[in-house]
Amino acid sequence: MADIGYSQKVLEHFMNPKNVGTIENPDGYGKVGNPVCGDLMEMFIRVENDIITDIKFKTFGCGSAIATSSMVTELAKGKHVDEAAKITRNDVADELDGLPPKKMHCSNLAADALQAAIKDYKTKKEANKRK
Repeated sequence: MADIGYSQKVLEHFMNPKNVGTIENPDGYGKVGNPVCGDLMEMFIRVENDIITDIKFKTFGCGSAIATSSMVTELAKGKHVDEAAKITRNDVADELDGLPPKKMHCSNLAADALQAAIKDYKTKKEANKRK
């Protein structure tokens, strides 16, 4: 895999991904996919006082997809939802010491899954306020 141009950090997050799994009754849930490459990511967040206290993911995809999902969870955990919502695909790629150009879409999916989970959380929170 290193021949493809993966950094040591990408290999580490692929071989030993962090925060894999699901959260029962998550405060926020996001699911995104890329029909071209077939990657599919699910992101689950637990939030207390607008701080992401727990985050898990399930990813079906290549090594980059798994590594970027793992890295996004590490970047978002412990952050305020508004701060975590600002995590971009470039942030993810930078933290992984880069990705091969043809794999950059994977970091985009990971950031998108996080954004979707945060949006779901905020939608639920707003709905609860109106009750």
